[in-house]
Amino acid sequence: MKVAILSAMREEITPFLQKYPHHTQKEIGGNTYFLVNAGGYELILAYSKIGKVHAALSASTMILHFGAEKLIFSGVAGGLNPSLKVGDLIIANKLCQYDVDITAFGHPLGFIPESSVYIEANLTLNALAHEVAREKGITLQEGIIASGDSFIANREKKQWLIDTFGADAVEMEGASVANVCHLLRVPFCILRSISDSADGEADVSFDEFLESSAKVSADFVEAMLQKGL
Repeated sequence: MKVAILSAMREEITPFLQKYPHHTQKEIGGNTYFLVNAGGYELILAYSKIGKVHAALSASTMILHFGAEKLIFSGVAGGLNPSLKVGDLIIANKLCQYDVDITAFGHPLGFIPESSVYIEANLTLNALAHEVAREKGITLQEGIIASGDSFIANREKKQWLIDTFGADAVEMEGASVANVCHLLRVPFCILRSISDSADGEADVSFDEFLESSAKVSADFVEAMLQKGL
């Protein structure tokens, strides 16, 4: 089976490359794709660079060029739900693009014609992630992830995302990846580690957190592969 593992930043994909040092690579569209044969899987690894356009391009390339049959996105997100603290894991049950606005035509925020406000993640992959979390003794929350091409730092905007979309976390790539996978009929799951909580408090620097959370996410995804996608 061909499985795509995608992140936004180099630091998030590095632990995977360390796990699989015997990889080949291919350059397409200004990005590097790392190819690995491991445990019966053909893995396609990449970091897209930040933002919805980059993430959509990378996801499309992984599916249309490399033939990925399933896709797992692993990265960080800002927490909106007050129950989420720095270092917690969340998996999306559905995702939305909060910066799509055609309300002038009478549509709700986030709505795309011939589509919908929310794209639902794959139930089977999410169930597998919950099974891995139970076995590892990790709390894995499931909820709505909102995506847009802005880094959200102020409380007012965070509250707006909660009130408008019922969002539990916010980031810059997931919903675009979800849309690509939905249209191309590829099962996907979006896994995020919380980098900053709704109350804005954190006792580690982002750089320190990024390194540690990337390793946790890589270990988690590897366990999902070992369980069998």
